[in-house]
This record gives sequence, C-alpha cells and structure tokens, in this order.
Amino acid sequence: MNVNTDEQIRAIKQELRAAMNGVLSAKMRQAGMPYKLVFGVELPRLMEIARDFSSDRRLAQQLWHEPIRECKMLAAMLMPTDEMSAEVADIWVDEMLTSEIAQVCVMYLFSRTSWASEQAFHWIATDHPMRQLCGFLIIARLLQQGAQLNERAERELLDQTEALLPTADLQLGRAIRAVKSKIAPPEL
Repeated sequence: MNVNTDEQIRAIKQELRAAMNGVLSAKMRQAGMPYKLVFGVELPRLMEIARDFSSDRRLAQQLWHEPIRECKMLAAMLMPTDEMSAEVADIWVDEMLTSEIAQVCVMYLFSRTSWASEQAFHWIATDHPMRQLCGFLIIARLLQQGAQLNERAERELLDQTEALLPTADLQLGRAIRAVKSKIAPPEL
C-alpha cells in the first residue's frame, strides 16, 4: 500500500468514527455481524463519505481487505467499474459474509460492469448461495433498469428460479422472486 492510500484509509476510518451510530453498532454486534468492527454507519452517510474520495482500484481493494463492515461497502462504491474484473468479483463474492454486502456490491459495482449479465448467469448456475444471491440481484437490477432477456435466457432463468426457490433462504428467496416477477406474469 502506498503512502497516499495509507492516508486515505486513515481519513476514511476517521470519517467512520465521526459518523458512528453507537446504538445501531451495538445492535448489529448483538445480532452477530461477523466483522471485527461495525461502526453502524448507514448507507446515505456512507455515500457522502464515498463522494469525498476519488474512485481508485488500489484504495477499494485495500478497503475490501479491512475487517470492517463499512469499509467493504465503501470498497464497492469506490472501485472503478472498468477496473473490476469478473475474476476479482468472484473472489469478493466468495469472501462476502452478509447479504447486505452483496446488495451494496451489486447496486454500486457489479451491475454496472460490462460483464454483469454473463457473470450473473454463471453465479446462478453454481451451488454457492452467495454467488446465487449476487447473480439474482444483478439480474433483478438489470431488469429493473429496462434490460431485456432473450427467450433462451428467460427459460434458463425460470428453470433456475423453480429449482432454487423451494430451498432458498430468506434473502435468496427475495432475490429470486424479484427476478421471477419481472419475467413471468403472476399466476392467477
């Protein structure tokens, strides 16, 4: 890590400490948040903090490696989309500990990449729950933004939703239903 990145990380941590929500932080820790540190900073404030820094791959990667909830979220906001490869995304997804981080990564980073839809279908076809979640979240986001599926992709997606929905956990189930509602008319 270079000096500039070190300084930026220190500045970000100072911002997080200043924005800390002690009550929310305590509740998150009691609920079992699996991070070394949780500041309890809410998404709108994290977005404000991210605006104070330029998009930078090195900074985002360093933030991702911090065992801090908010740093992982900021990493997704600060990673330049054109520098985020599908291979690095695989690593990030495999390291994700919560659906909250998956949602932020999809919203601010993965769904904005050139490889988003192709990678989403790869992830959905795996037996890795976090990859499946990210895949369905990407597809739901792209459909929400007006993307269209060809007939083959739609059939494949419907087959996957039918196969996975009965055993999906709460978050994956929500993502699957969001996709299904966009591609299949509700049954009467």
